[in-house]
Amino acid sequence: MFEFDQYLGFLAFLVILTMGFWLMIFLVAFVPYWIGGSVGELIKEKREARRKAKEEKL
Repeated sequence: MFEFDQYLGFLAFLVILTMGFWLMIFLVAFVPYWIGGSVGELIKEKREARRKAKEEKL
């Protein structure tokens, strides 16, 4: 049937496949959320700075 080396190879394959799957889920789900939040905060800061500069002119 299977030798012990083949069993270890199969287990290593399953571990690497599982880690890749969860990494893909993380990258697809959380990274766009994180980038979107960062961009939103940057836009708010720029808008606030522009508003303050406009108030100082008046």
